[in-house]
Amino acid sequence: AKQVWKPGNICNPVPAVMVTTGDGNGIDDIITMHDGNRSIPIHRLVSISVRKSRYSHELLTKNGEFVINLVTKDLCYAMDYCGVKSGRDVDKFAEMKIRKGKAQTVSVPVIEESPVNIECKVTQVIELGSMYVLAEVTAVLADEKYMDETGKFDLNKTDLIAYSHGQYFTLGDYVGKFGYSVQKKK
Repeated sequence: AKQVWKPGNICNPVPAVMVTTGDGNGIDDIITMHDGNRSIPIHRLVSISVRKSRYSHELLTKNGEFVINLVTKDLCYAMDYCGVKSGRDVDKFAEMKIRKGKAQTVSVPVIEESPVNIECKVTQVIELGSMYVLAEVTAVLADEKYMDETGKFDLNKTDLIAYSHGQYFTLGDYVGKFGYSVQKKK
């Protein structure tokens, strides 16, 4: 038997990411996104949702640029901290000793410790209670230490973090690749 629950989004686990925002003049912040604040890739577009009460909302509204930084196990503590502290009260970069890197196409910093930084420029804002932002991906930076001998980026070696119902997890064991269910048997 199954229980009936009230409607809601229960698609978990989801990636946990740190989104860097800024005013374009050196005032920068980090907001943690997971659960209800999803970063959803759609071709060369992404969407994020930022509550109006957040300091990052203020910066994002001023500048219209942000960077999605993927989070590794080593960054998990800092990501959690950035999700519970406000940039109005504390410099999250300084407190967590996160290194700011130079982005290629936007004026806000990337997180150097992140294996992948996705630079974005806002293309549309939709008010849905919180600010729902659609943005174009303008550049993706990938850490060379995760490149294999053929030059292919191996995302699975980065020890990424997933979020599920209030808890953080690393990804589990390899179980197959796309299409393995119909692959010819040897």
